[in-house]
Amino acid sequence: MAGIKNKRRADGRLQSKIYLGVIDGKRKYKYVYARTQKELNQKADEVKIKLGKGLDILAQRDTFGEWAERWLRLKKTEVSPHRYYVYECRVKNLMPIAKQEICRIRTMDIQDIIIDCVDKYSVAVLIEIKSTAKQIFRYAIDNRVIDYNPAVSVRIPDNKTNQAEKRRALTEQEQKWIVDTPHRARTSAMIMMYAGLRRGELVPLLWSDVDLEHGIIRVNKSTEREGSNWKVKQGAKSKAGVRNVYIPQILIDYLKETERTNSMLVCPDSKGNMMSLSAWNSMWESYLAELNFRNGDFSRIVNYDKPDSRFSPEKIPMVIPRITPHWLRHTFITSMYLAGMDVGTVKEQAGHADIKTTMAIYVHLDSIYKEKQIDKLNEYYGCQMGVRDTEKSRKTG
Repeated sequence: MAGIKNKRRADGRLQSKIYLGVIDGKRKYKYVYARTQKELNQKADEVKIKLGKGLDILAQRDTFGEWAERWLRLKKTEVSPHRYYVYECRVKNLMPIAKQEICRIRTMDIQDIIIDCVDKYSVAVLIEIKSTAKQIFRYAIDNRVIDYNPAVSVRIPDNKTNQAEKRRALTEQEQKWIVDTPHRARTSAMIMMYAGLRRGELVPLLWSDVDLEHGIIRVNKSTEREGSNWKVKQGAKSKAGVRNVYIPQILIDYLKETERTNSMLVCPDSKGNMMSLSAWNSMWESYLAELNFRNGDFSRIVNYDKPDSRFSPEKIPMVIPRITPHWLRHTFITSMYLAGMDVGTVKEQAGHADIKTTMAIYVHLDSIYKEKQIDKLNEYYGCQMGVRDTEKSRKTG
């Protein structure tokens, strides 16, 4: 057990000198200070408890920023350049606590950062900030520096206007827009909606990966971000991402009629080369503008005359939801759910690395569609009661 020695300092405070043991050949001590004996005893007891748990008392004065740097060095060896870049951005978001001792950071310190970011970022980014903080604190816990994770209880405000739109499937009407609206991006959208490919899997897809005779798309490569561009890597996002996706007839028929350029790529840029990040963003914005112009309901805008062309100099307001590649992929997964496919098959077709990811989506879909089934049951019982009431009225009449 560590020894404790008390003395009165010149400033009037009491001091405890707690012996920690011999570290690197030197005797090490931990000093605690307090105004009263009771407070001093409490602080000394806290140190002894931490020692009993095997925590590294000396490392507790390390700052959050120091542990964030250690964690980033580790992540650089484990993740893609793009994911590492994202982690760097999220660590910068956490800079307000960078100089604080990691053992003194509380949930409210991280919560304040999240609240300050609410008006700046989407819900997805807020979740990433929280997740990054959790991982850094977990790394410190694994190294016996702290014994609890203050980021776990941080809450993401639920009053963000885009939260409901974070992940959803397209409605039947929106799916019809994708099928019926001609555009250079339609092939990309059709493949994501009916085969569930991620954007990074779609961009390097070759026609040699598409077997229309057997209705299969072979996913065997993907892209990862490198600075402001993408580079191709063999394999997918994970080992599970390398897969054969069995595609429905509607996509087979569409791809059979798709005009093939001299490019081997299924979805090349306008020059036949692999899509760059900027080329993709430009194409997708153009696609949304076309979908909006052709299918948007502008009648709700007071005193607004829709131009004859979407290329009108006048800015055309966006009246449809901003459909994302992730929505299209989620539509594919939702369609498999509604078709009654088992969760194991869906995991394989979607290329999820962990069955928990698929299960989480299924639980979410259950909460939506089972409620609708109950509505149908209530409607059925209502109809039954209506029939009985009619029969009863006939008998009494």
